[in-house]
Amino acid sequence: MLRQPARAMLIDLDGVLRRWDPTVPAAVEESYGLAPGTLLSTAMSWDLLRPAVAGEITDAEWMHLVATRLPLPEEDAKRAVIEWQQHRGTVDPEVLAFVRDVRAAGRPVGLATNATDLLRGDLDRLGLTAEFDAVVSSYELKVHKPAPEFFERACAALDEEPPWVLFVDDDDRAVRGARVAKLPSLRWSGPQDIPYLRKALALPA
Repeated sequence: MLRQPARAMLIDLDGVLRRWDPTVPAAVEESYGLAPGTLLSTAMSWDLLRPAVAGEITDAEWMHLVATRLPLPEEDAKRAVIEWQQHRGTVDPEVLAFVRDVRAAGRPVGLATNATDLLRGDLDRLGLTAEFDAVVSSYELKVHKPAPEFFERACAALDEEPPWVLFVDDDDRAVRGARVAKLPSLRWSGPQDIPYLRKALALPA
């Protein structure tokens, strides 16, 4: 628990506020004869992912590179990626309710995410565009988590110093990076973490 309540919060998108249905890629992989997990593991290869979230290539270019690495004929690989990417995730209603509670209590909330150029459209599609006081996108900053500059600029977007900004993410590397940058941080494990976060922000239970 923080010695003093946090005055603001930064929260990750994927794996925290946005959920991905694992049956979607699984169905595509089965349809095209790909081994389970092939799509995600290929897309998350750091040499492909890093330039996408660092603002060096577009999401479309990233997905093109993913398709070239799939063990499929070129056209089948393109179709498989397109079918997979049609699903843009769903919002966890419990987490969204918590975000709204934090803002209603006068604590600004920023979305802090490693993202591609599709982020703004996804937020609109998911109905999240107006749910944050700031949207901090690695694609737009050209700096990705866990770089210290990312957290410095994210805190600046909320007009708060790092020690007063609570950071929530499901990725251990991001959490460790935030702690190095002096942000009190929690690695998200699920909605069961919300009571702790409420206390850290001095919100009523």
